[in-house]
Amino acid sequence: MEASMGRKAIFWAGAGIGVVLAGRALLRKRRAYDLAGKVVLITGGSRGLGLVMAREFASRGARLALCARDAEELDRAREDLETRGAEAFTVPCDVTDRALVERMVEAVRAHYGRIDVLVNNAGIITVGPMETMTVSDFEEAMQVHFWASVYTALAIAPEMQQRREGRIVTIASIGGKISVPHLLPYDASKFAQVGFSEGLRAELAKDGVLVTTVCPGLMRTGSHVQARFKSRHKLEATLFSLLDTSPLTSISAESAARRIVDACVYGDPELVLSFPAQAAATFHALFPGVTADLLGLANRALPGPGGIGSRSASGQESETAITASPLMAPIQKAAAANNEAGA
Repeated sequence: MEASMGRKAIFWAGAGIGVVLAGRALLRKRRAYDLAGKVVLITGGSRGLGLVMAREFASRGARLALCARDAEELDRAREDLETRGAEAFTVPCDVTDRALVERMVEAVRAHYGRIDVLVNNAGIITVGPMETMTVSDFEEAMQVHFWASVYTALAIAPEMQQRREGRIVTIASIGGKISVPHLLPYDASKFAQVGFSEGLRAELAKDGVLVTTVCPGLMRTGSHVQARFKSRHKLEATLFSLLDTSPLTSISAESAARRIVDACVYGDPELVLSFPAQAAATFHALFPGVTADLLGLANRALPGPGGIGSRSASGQESETAITASPLMAPIQKAAAANNEAGA
């Protein structure tokens, strides 16, 4: 009797889970957003993941608006997209300046008439031990990741609410769920960005505006070239690049972009990219104390303070025989393809 009741309980539990999953799949399909003709604004869109996402949005018929600080990078990005048949409008903008953000948004509206999708992608990353991080490192990370997301969302959300339609995608990081050693300013600002994005979804859902929070792990975008490294910067850059180039620990930029655009189309609340990032996020959610202890052990194996101290050097300035070797071919190729390596 007890065995029979147990089997029935398992059956009904399985049936219930099946109904929930089927319902979610149906709801996801009903939320599908046709990107054809839609105007997509991507911050930090001149290179790296931003540029790869722009290509993916364009392949689905979207019209593009890109902003970034460097006008020359934007020109190269626009040329890249136009050779692919995309329509791209570019505006140089420092997204840490609210007034400049508002002017940039108005310029995009004046050109296209509206903004249908906002992708908050602008980002920086500084790598090194806590002892070499300064208050200005924390302030800059908060400006680029948190405040820039706030400025753009507040400038664009009202028109989406009025139309009762729109999408906002926040490119955060697995570092916004798990605070990884040697990335403390980055982690702290990404936690703030994740909190804002998740809260924004809750606030805007009633108006038909869906917000997706994306938390990628390592991606082969070529961003190691632009990353900044402190302390023993060449060793830090080598370790970063080794993890970034391996298919066991990273995901290709193109695969990431496809999944991000899919998540935008279907209005998914969250997307954690790469199996290692998903596994780490799940483990941390179940065992936060163990995760913290393991990260503490990992930190002991990382380079300590020294070298150039609190000064920083770019990935290009931190090149070693290893980072210049054929071993790094995947990220070297990505850097060249995705406008990370300059003209």
